[in-house]
Amino acid sequence: MNPEYSDYLFKLLLIGDSGVGKSCLLLRFADDTYTESYISTIGVDFVSAADWSLVGTTVWLTGGFCIMIMQWDTAGQERFRTITSSYYRGAHGIIVVYDVTDQESFNNVKQWLHEIDRCNVNKLLVGNKSDLTAKRVVSTDAAKEFAESLGIEFLETSAKNAANVEKAFMMMAAQIKKRMANAPVAPKAGVKLTPGQQVPSNGGSKCC
Repeated sequence: MNPEYSDYLFKLLLIGDSGVGKSCLLLRFADDTYTESYISTIGVDFVSAADWSLVGTTVWLTGGFCIMIMQWDTAGQERFRTITSSYYRGAHGIIVVYDVTDQESFNNVKQWLHEIDRCNVNKLLVGNKSDLTAKRVVSTDAAKEFAESLGIEFLETSAKNAANVEKAFMMMAAQIKKRMANAPVAPKAGVKLTPGQQVPSNGGSKCC
Protein backbone atom coordinates (compact mmCIF):
# COMPACT_ATOMS: atom_id res chain seq x y z
CA MET A 1 0.00 0.00 0.00
CA ASN A 2 1.19 3.51 -0.79
CA PRO A 3 2.03 5.44 2.41
CA GLU A 4 -0.15 8.29 1.11
CA TYR A 5 -3.21 6.12 1.73
CA SER A 6 -2.27 5.18 5.30
CA ASP A 7 -3.42 7.00 8.43
CA TYR A 8 0.06 6.72 9.94
CA LEU A 9 3.59 5.94 8.76
CA PHE A 10 5.90 4.52 11.44
CA LYS A 11 9.60 3.73 11.31
CA LEU A 12 10.60 0.80 13.53
CA LEU A 13 14.14 -0.39 14.20
CA LEU A 14 15.24 -3.88 15.24
CA ILE A 15 18.49 -3.88 17.20
CA GLY A 16 20.42 -6.47 19.20
CA ASP A 17 23.41 -8.79 18.98
CA SER A 18 24.30 -10.62 15.79
CA GLY A 19 22.55 -13.97 15.42
CA VAL A 20 19.56 -13.29 17.68
CA GLY A 21 17.15 -13.49 14.75
CA LYS A 22 16.32 -9.88 13.91
CA SER A 23 16.24 -10.48 10.16
CA CYS A 24 14.20 -13.66 10.62
CA LEU A 25 11.64 -11.79 12.72
CA LEU A 26 11.42 -9.14 10.04
CA LEU A 27 10.91 -11.65 7.24
CA ARG A 28 8.36 -13.60 9.24
CA PHE A 29 6.29 -10.49 9.90
CA ALA A 30 6.63 -8.91 6.46
CA ASP A 31 6.45 -12.00 4.23
CA ASP A 32 5.46 -14.84 6.59
CA THR A 33 8.59 -16.74 5.55
CA TYR A 34 11.46 -18.32 7.46
CA THR A 35 14.88 -19.66 6.52
CA GLU A 36 17.47 -21.46 8.65
CA SER A 37 20.38 -20.29 6.49
CA TYR A 38 20.00 -16.55 6.78
CA ILE A 39 23.28 -14.61 6.33
CA SER A 40 24.19 -12.12 9.06
CA THR A 41 23.24 -8.56 8.26
CA ILE A 42 26.09 -6.30 7.16
CA GLY A 43 25.47 -2.74 8.32
CA VAL A 44 21.79 -2.83 7.51
CA ASP A 45 20.23 -5.43 5.31
CA PHE A 46 19.30 -5.85 1.68
CA VAL A 47 19.06 -2.53 -0.12
CA SER A 48 21.71 -1.70 -2.75
CA ALA A 49 24.85 0.20 -1.79
CA ALA A 50 23.47 1.43 1.52
CA ASP A 51 23.25 -2.17 2.84
CA TRP A 52 19.95 -1.45 4.58
CA SER A 53 16.70 -3.38 4.71
CA LEU A 54 13.56 -1.33 4.34
CA VAL A 55 10.32 -3.27 4.30
CA GLY A 56 6.88 -1.72 4.35
CA THR A 57 4.02 -3.60 5.96
CA THR A 58 0.45 -2.38 6.23
CA VAL A 59 -1.52 -3.29 9.36
CA TRP A 60 -4.96 -2.44 10.64
CA LEU A 61 -5.60 -1.51 14.25
CA THR A 62 -8.79 -1.56 16.28
CA GLY A 63 -10.84 1.45 15.27
CA GLY A 64 -10.10 1.10 11.57
CA PHE A 65 -6.76 2.90 11.51
CA CYS A 66 -4.49 1.87 8.65
CA ILE A 67 -0.79 2.00 9.48
CA MET A 68 2.21 1.56 7.20
CA ILE A 69 5.16 0.22 9.19
CA MET A 70 8.63 0.69 7.73
CA GLN A 71 10.95 -1.82 9.42
CA TRP A 72 14.71 -1.30 9.43
CA ASP A 73 16.88 -4.33 10.20
CA THR A 74 20.27 -3.40 11.65
CA ALA A 75 23.52 -5.30 12.09
CA GLY A 76 24.47 -6.56 15.54
CA GLN A 77 28.22 -6.74 15.09
CA GLU A 78 30.25 -4.29 17.16
CA ARG A 79 32.12 -2.95 14.13
CA PHE A 80 28.86 -1.69 12.63
CA ARG A 81 27.58 0.11 15.75
CA THR A 82 28.58 3.56 14.50
CA ILE A 83 26.80 2.90 11.21
CA THR A 84 23.56 1.58 12.63
CA SER A 85 23.32 4.14 15.43
CA SER A 86 23.07 6.93 12.85
CA TYR A 87 19.84 5.34 11.65
CA TYR A 88 18.17 5.69 15.04
CA ARG A 89 17.31 9.18 13.83
CA GLY A 90 13.65 9.51 12.92
CA ALA A 91 12.60 6.22 14.53
CA HIS A 92 9.20 6.05 16.23
CA GLY A 93 9.83 2.70 17.93
CA ILE A 94 12.77 0.40 18.63
CA ILE A 95 12.58 -3.36 19.24
CA VAL A 96 15.55 -4.74 21.19
CA VAL A 97 16.01 -8.44 20.44
CA TYR A 98 17.97 -11.10 22.33
CA ASP A 99 18.23 -14.88 21.97
CA VAL A 100 16.73 -16.90 24.85
CA THR A 101 19.43 -19.55 24.25
CA ASP A 102 22.28 -17.03 24.48
CA GLN A 103 22.95 -15.46 27.88
CA GLU A 104 25.45 -12.96 26.47
CA SER A 105 22.90 -11.55 24.04
CA PHE A 106 20.58 -10.92 26.99
CA ASN A 107 23.37 -9.37 29.06
CA ASN A 108 24.15 -7.02 26.18
CA VAL A 109 20.58 -5.70 26.12
CA LYS A 110 21.65 -3.10 28.68
CA GLN A 111 24.23 -1.74 26.27
CA TRP A 112 21.75 -1.60 23.41
CA LEU A 113 19.24 0.21 25.61
CA HIS A 114 21.96 2.62 26.73
CA GLU A 115 22.61 3.52 23.10
CA ILE A 116 18.99 4.56 22.61
CA ASP A 117 18.42 6.24 25.99
CA ARG A 118 18.26 9.65 24.35
CA CYS A 119 15.56 8.50 21.96
CA ASN A 120 12.09 9.50 23.06
CA VAL A 121 10.49 6.49 21.39
CA ASN A 122 8.53 3.40 22.33
CA LYS A 123 10.71 0.42 23.20
CA LEU A 124 9.95 -3.30 23.27
CA LEU A 125 12.19 -6.08 24.61
CA VAL A 126 11.84 -9.30 22.62
CA GLY A 127 13.28 -12.70 23.54
CA ASN A 128 13.49 -14.63 20.28
CA LYS A 129 13.86 -18.39 19.59
CA SER A 130 11.34 -19.35 22.27
CA ASP A 131 10.77 -22.61 20.37
CA LEU A 132 14.21 -23.89 21.48
CA THR A 133 13.01 -24.91 24.92
CA ALA A 134 15.78 -27.48 25.52
CA LYS A 135 18.47 -24.88 24.86
CA ARG A 136 16.92 -22.01 26.82
CA VAL A 137 19.24 -20.27 29.29
CA VAL A 138 17.36 -17.00 29.85
CA SER A 139 14.17 -17.56 31.81
CA THR A 140 10.96 -15.76 30.94
CA ASP A 141 10.60 -14.53 34.51
CA ALA A 142 14.11 -13.03 34.58
CA ALA A 143 13.58 -11.16 31.32
CA LYS A 144 10.13 -9.99 32.36
CA GLU A 145 11.44 -8.70 35.68
CA PHE A 146 14.26 -6.88 33.89
CA ALA A 147 11.85 -5.23 31.45
CA GLU A 148 9.50 -4.20 34.25
CA SER A 149 12.39 -2.60 36.14
CA LEU A 150 12.98 -0.40 33.11
CA GLY A 151 9.33 0.28 32.44
CA ILE A 152 9.28 -1.27 28.97
CA GLU A 153 7.10 -3.96 27.42
CA PHE A 154 8.39 -7.53 27.03
CA LEU A 155 7.45 -10.42 24.78
CA GLU A 156 8.95 -13.75 23.72
CA THR A 157 8.78 -14.76 20.07
CA SER A 158 9.77 -17.48 17.65
CA ALA A 159 10.51 -16.48 14.08
CA LYS A 160 10.61 -20.18 13.23
CA ASN A 161 7.05 -21.04 14.24
CA ALA A 162 5.75 -17.44 14.08
CA ALA A 163 4.76 -17.36 17.76
CA ASN A 164 4.01 -13.78 18.86
CA VAL A 165 5.84 -12.23 15.89
CA GLU A 166 2.84 -10.36 14.55
CA LYS A 167 1.81 -9.51 18.10
CA ALA A 168 5.17 -7.83 18.76
CA PHE A 169 4.88 -5.50 15.77
CA MET A 170 1.21 -4.81 16.41
CA MET A 171 1.97 -3.95 20.04
CA MET A 172 4.56 -1.45 18.91
CA ALA A 173 2.26 0.09 16.32
CA ALA A 174 -0.58 0.46 18.83
CA GLN A 175 1.71 1.98 21.48
CA ILE A 176 3.22 4.48 19.05
CA LYS A 177 -0.20 5.50 17.78
CA LYS A 178 -1.43 6.00 21.35
CA ARG A 179 1.61 8.09 22.30
CA MET A 180 1.32 10.24 19.21
CA ALA A 181 -2.39 10.76 19.78
CA ASN A 182 -1.78 11.86 23.38
CA ALA A 183 1.19 14.09 22.59
CA PRO A 184 0.50 17.79 23.13
CA VAL A 185 0.44 19.81 19.95
CA ALA A 186 2.71 22.82 20.17
CA PRO A 187 1.40 26.02 18.60
CA LYS A 188 3.03 26.71 15.27
CA ALA A 189 4.44 30.10 14.47
CA GLY A 190 3.56 31.64 11.14
CA VAL A 191 5.88 30.78 8.28
CA LYS A 192 6.34 33.00 5.28
CA LEU A 193 6.55 30.94 2.12
CA THR A 194 7.92 31.84 -1.25
CA PRO A 195 6.29 30.46 -4.41
CA GLY A 196 7.05 26.76 -4.73
CA GLN A 197 8.26 26.35 -1.14
CA GLN A 198 6.73 23.53 0.93
CA VAL A 199 5.41 23.90 4.46
CA PRO A 200 7.98 22.47 6.95
CA SER A 201 6.82 19.22 8.56
CA ASN A 202 6.52 18.78 12.31
CA GLY A 203 6.03 15.09 12.96
CA GLY A 204 5.36 13.17 16.16
CA SER A 205 7.94 12.24 18.76
CA LYS A 206 10.94 10.46 17.29
CA CYS A 207 14.54 9.64 18.00
CA CYS A 208 16.48 12.79 17.19
